[in-house]
Amino acid sequence: MQTISEHAGFINGERVAGTGAEIAVDDPSTGEVFARLPGLDTGQIEAAIHCARTAYDSGVWSGLPANDRAAALGRFVGALAARREWITDLVVREAGCPRHSGVMMAQVLAPLKQAGDTLQLYLSLPEVEENPLPLSERINPMGQVVQSLRRYTPVGVVAGIAAYNFPFYTALWKTVPALIAGNTLVLRPSPLTPLSAMVIAEAALEAELPPGVLNIVLEAGLDGGKLLSTHPAVDMVAFTGSTAVGEQIMVQAASTMKRLQLELGGKSAQVFLPDALDQVIPAAMGVCMAHAGQGCALGTRLFVPEESKAELLPQLAGAIGSIRVGAADAADTQMGPLISRAQVERCAYYVNAAIEHGGTVVAGGARPEGLGGGFYYQPTVLDLPDNGNPAAQDEIFGPVVSVIGYRDLDHAVAMANESRFGLSGYVHGNDRKAALDVALRINSGTVNVNAGLMSAYASSGGQRLSGIGRERGVEGLRIYQQLTCLNIGGK
Repeated sequence: MQTISEHAGFINGERVAGTGAEIAVDDPSTGEVFARLPGLDTGQIEAAIHCARTAYDSGVWSGLPANDRAAALGRFVGALAARREWITDLVVREAGCPRHSGVMMAQVLAPLKQAGDTLQLYLSLPEVEENPLPLSERINPMGQVVQSLRRYTPVGVVAGIAAYNFPFYTALWKTVPALIAGNTLVLRPSPLTPLSAMVIAEAALEAELPPGVLNIVLEAGLDGGKLLSTHPAVDMVAFTGSTAVGEQIMVQAASTMKRLQLELGGKSAQVFLPDALDQVIPAAMGVCMAHAGQGCALGTRLFVPEESKAELLPQLAGAIGSIRVGAADAADTQMGPLISRAQVERCAYYVNAAIEHGGTVVAGGARPEGLGGGFYYQPTVLDLPDNGNPAAQDEIFGPVVSVIGYRDLDHAVAMANESRFGLSGYVHGNDRKAALDVALRINSGTVNVNAGLMSAYASSGGQRLSGIGRERGVEGLRIYQQLTCLNIGGK
């Protein structure tokens, strides 16, 4: 693995050493600190904000033709792709994602592909488009011919705050759309997984992005994140993370009316029609092996017919119990550690709460033995008597799935929608028409019917406490733009 950066910032086109509190980065596989570096202090983070503001106001980036920005960002993405092994090493070490698991594709390769696709998608969008006025309104009462246009321009300075579970992916979700749209950016990674962000700085240097266009700030605490969501020079905050933090950001951003894009927590439902029960086991295993359940869109609530539940549970126990848990770098590991000891304790708390409210542990439900001091929790299946159980209502963010029986499909849909969250949903059915009918009744930002999709061309976003705004797709680009309506008349 290449040397870990000794710098905690990239400001105005230069690497910057921190003068703030120390950042200590744990290896989740061992529970030991493997990297230490001084983080930035709030003064340095404020300097990054001002550099981004100056760069934006100067027009050095926003004033470029879109094709020129795309060319520069194409070099940037190419520089990142050349460093993909380095990025992979860091994701294994700081996030604990198993190197040889399928989810590693989503950590590194998928964001690299989507970054390039995002540039192409942006170039296909018009900067000006006509409003669909009816013919009767194209001549106003004064006899003037009127044309009404929508013009898209950058928002300004964007603060991008990334998540720990997919640190490189969620960082690029903010960086590429914000920059191609002409904005400048201050990127703040999670203090739990800060190191891969400095690889992004190396790529920016190689691509020769203008100073101040992309700034990266690493900090040990939360003060910098608060500054980014309150500072008057910041026009927009794009955040991926927990609902609790998203609520704080909304409050902090209110006084300056910042544009917000918040991709928050989830408690997604998977509804299995009676003809698709063969999909229950692979779906449950997929949740646990998808980075130890640390994914906001994962379908952790499994709704199955009541009459089939007793037969399915022993099968689930055997399958989930066969998952190989181990260190992220081990060749045979199927499920790695959680991000922190606190997250392990959170899993244990909700398993106990599930039992207290009538649930039963079918598989797992404890910390595995023989894995040292790493942050591990067994892949776990809970048999819940109803959807009101705490394990069915709160986001656990770990390898814990809940199985809940339904009387009929109306009951299944009602329980799927009985949630404070609405990020994603899944319907499995060999009868595709019946499955689609169920999917159309699920209230969620994304609903997957017998398939999933990871694409720069299709957006995702939440309803209710799962957030506001969209990422990726046309909507995920337009959110980084201001809309001006131009009404032009003449005889």
